Amino acid sequence: MIGAVKAHLPVLLVAVPLLAAPLCALFRHPLFAWGLSMLVTAAAFAGALGLLAMVMAGGPLSYHLGGWAPPWGIEFRLDAVNAIILVIVAGVGAVTMAYARASVGQEISRAAQPLFYTAMLLCFAGLMGVAATGDAFNLFVFLEISSLSSYVIIAMGAERDKRALTSAYTYLVMGTIGATFYVIGIGLIYSVTGTLNMADMAARIAELDQTRTIPVAFAFIMVGLALKLAMYPLHLWLPNAYTYAPTVVTAFLAATSTKVAGYASLRFIYTVFAADFAFEERTLLFLFLPLGLVAMFASSAVAIFQSDVKRLLAYSSIAQVGYMVLGVSYGNVTGLSATILHLFNHALMKGGLFLAVGCVIFRLGSHSIDSFRGLGRQMPWTMAAFVIGGLGLIGVPATVGFVSKWYLVLGAFERGWWPVALLIVASSLLAIIYVWRVVEIAYLQPAPAGRTVKEAPLSLLLPCWALILACVVFGVYADPTVTIAKTAAQSLFFDPGAGLPVRDGP
Repeated sequence: MIGAVKAHLPVLLVAVPLLAAPLCALFRHPLFAWGLSMLVTAAAFAGALGLLAMVMAGGPLSYHLGGWAPPWGIEFRLDAVNAIILVIVAGVGAVTMAYARASVGQEISRAAQPLFYTAMLLCFAGLMGVAATGDAFNLFVFLEISSLSSYVIIAMGAERDKRALTSAYTYLVMGTIGATFYVIGIGLIYSVTGTLNMADMAARIAELDQTRTIPVAFAFIMVGLALKLAMYPLHLWLPNAYTYAPTVVTAFLAATSTKVAGYASLRFIYTVFAADFAFEERTLLFLFLPLGLVAMFASSAVAIFQSDVKRLLAYSSIAQVGYMVLGVSYGNVTGLSATILHLFNHALMKGGLFLAVGCVIFRLGSHSIDSFRGLGRQMPWTMAAFVIGGLGLIGVPATVGFVSKWYLVLGAFERGWWPVALLIVASSLLAIIYVWRVVEIAYLQPAPAGRTVKEAPLSLLLPCWALILACVVFGVYADPTVTIAKTAAQSLFFDPGAGLPVRDGP
């Protein structure tokens, strides 16, 4: 039995949440729907860790769905790159689902909660599928499963604030445009290669003579994924979506959605088109590099002037995406390692920060900066978590944020781009300003007269601190994540066919 589960683990990580989602809709009692969702996400996290260990020990793994060998059949292909993405999605999914019982119970009506967990599991399954698949069109299908369910769970925030509906609609429109661009690009590649398997695409593109179709397809795919990634300036859907969504939805999406879109971009840049593609090199240098730098400064500057903590953290996320894009633009292993590291590290930081804000919302019903007055004394554990997560955003040593920025600086020096290294440091100064605004109000200003607030319950604090402590653990002991990131970067950078079948699943 254990052997069968292990053999089919790649597909089970996606299939089980997909099958469990409609079961949640059948449960009329929210506790049963939550319990099933918790069980599924926790099991997925254990399975993702197992797959990561298998890949790191034995190399890439290929699973053929239905026994149909690629390129004719759909293939789930796992290497160090997407194995770590699976761990991010599953880990954050399990933590936020543990948090959801109390948070969702307060923010969403009892009758709607089973439907909420249905949509959450669909989103979870879609993101896991994007990370696992080796088929370009299958990636589009899973991307849309996650996107459509995201629109629903964001709109459920309308029970507290009607602006969640317009936020979800804006996301729907821009997400649909992104999906359309992506699928047009895939269609163009298929027209000249006759295949949808990513590894097979890479091999056939390498054999093609110069043709305009390939760079046009690359452009369409990158624009489509950039919209999903919220890459500056295609980020307009993100601030409102994060601000008005239910707390647990904001934390989950902030820690996973953009990371999965970032992974998909890396997979096409380095696996399908390969890093020596001339048009791609110019795109990285003349588009990704300046847009990454602008995002770091422009979004951080906007964050400084926000009066809502969720919106402040949303603009911070756009700036952090800028760091990821910047690492890719270097075109070297160190920069790519920094990007992969930051995919993982930012998930921990931003997930923990949004969960800390959720603790405040649970007690006060507000996420305005003014409502944080005096909370340093009234909710000490919650605000301590926020401070540690904020130090990570700044990049203070002993936090994961420092590790990411350290490798970004090293990658810049390897290219001889010392001005870029200085800009990375300078952008951290802006992070100090917007994090300090919240800290100052919480610790240096008195609470409103007559307000007494209890600390958040353990059911909220424990998931929050799980992510915050991980920020410190992997900041102090960074060897595991750095090793995985370097292995992933080397496999992508030096082997365009990374992930070709090594061990076949049934």
